[in-house]
Amino acid sequence: MKSATRKFDSVQQEAYLAIWRTYDRLRAIEDALFSEWNLSAQQYNVLRLLESAHPQKIPTLSLTTRLISRAPDITRMLDRLEQNGWIERERSLEDRRTVLVGVTADGLALLKQLRRPLAQCHEKQLGHLSQRELTTLSELLSRAREPHESEDGFWK
Repeated sequence: MKSATRKFDSVQQEAYLAIWRTYDRLRAIEDALFSEWNLSAQQYNVLRLLESAHPQKIPTLSLTTRLISRAPDITRMLDRLEQNGWIERERSLEDRRTVLVGVTADGLALLKQLRRPLAQCHEKQLGHLSQRELTTLSELLSRAREPHESEDGFWK
């Protein structure tokens, strides 16, 4: 039986679809982990960003620009994190339109609990690649993103 050959319109399309397919496979592994904690990858990303700023709080708009992937409804995501006791929000005293977000002690404890399971998840996702291959992959993906990000590496 002859195997079906895949035809692409361009080498760019082939590369893009390879990235998309890879993301889908790797994300499924991560989603399985986060679902055990009633958490999404986006919510985890928010918690990590807040942890890096702790004990300071971050304006919501600044937080949004630093997310790994766009979050069209950041307010609802923050609502869920706040309901779980992992973050807290307050209005800025200088500008009442600005909402500041910070991670709570419970949020920090959750991140601590997730460190080892997440490291194991990453090992499962990419542990079959060598350090050199991972470095090359990261560099190539960075170059692919470069024209689509601002100078500080965040969303344009």
